[in-house]
Amino acid sequence: MKYPGFILSDNLPSSKEIHSFTECLIGYLFPVTDEPELFMEHHEGTLYKLQKRLIDLIESVDRKKNLEKELIADEFCNSLEEVKDLLLKDAQLILEFDPAAFSIEEVILSYPGFYALMIHRLAHLLYQNKVPLVPRIMSEYAHSKTGIDINPGAQIGCPFFIDHGTGVVVGETAVIGNNVKIYQGVTLGALAVKKEDAQVKRHPTIEDDVIIYAGSTILGGNTVIGRGSIIGGNTWITKSIPALSIVYHKNQTVVNDRKDFEEPINFII
Repeated sequence: MKYPGFILSDNLPSSKEIHSFTECLIGYLFPVTDEPELFMEHHEGTLYKLQKRLIDLIESVDRKKNLEKELIADEFCNSLEEVKDLLLKDAQLILEFDPAAFSIEEVILSYPGFYALMIHRLAHLLYQNKVPLVPRIMSEYAHSKTGIDINPGAQIGCPFFIDHGTGVVVGETAVIGNNVKIYQGVTLGALAVKKEDAQVKRHPTIEDDVIIYAGSTILGGNTVIGRGSIIGGNTWITKSIPALSIVYHKNQTVVNDRKDFEEPINFII
């Protein structure tokens, strides 16, 4: 009798292992400790352990043995300081822009948009080095925790701010400039989903200083949102927008007195 299902190789890392590695990276970048001197004593040792874990992960997913795992892990660890600098700029933008944020610590420890971006910046480093599987599992881990779906291939400038975040989707070939702010429910997607277009730029480019409000959908690899534009909520955009534009969806809301409205309204959910 054939086994009724697909059997994964036991050589592959478990998702839990990659999740654990991701959380350890976050703990290394932004440690929470009441003994900073003790943390600094073990700083180099912690980095060495992370590097070793990454080498093991790369080896487990590199079935064709094409990757220089030691070099990739070394470059990744050497980039962590730069990643932290970027993330502190991201956190500062959130603090300055969001009236509900009262401290950098609050942003780092509690903001889902910052958490998703933190994991994205780490996963993107591995994506750039063509490490299979690991960056995608890292991104989907952030997705499961925050509701924010950022493909590890997306290029995101700094600083960047996702407010609230639930339902945000950023596609693999999206390019986002510096000082961009987006709200919940924004989609930066493709006009059509075709497997043969996998190597083609399918997702939009968002230039510097753009604000995209909640529920907006921007589609297409040739679509460029020009610098300094404001995209209003619930808009649907498939063509490029010039710099310094304001785009908004105009609708009409009718208010009637209930006593003059004879037909009952029944909402069924």
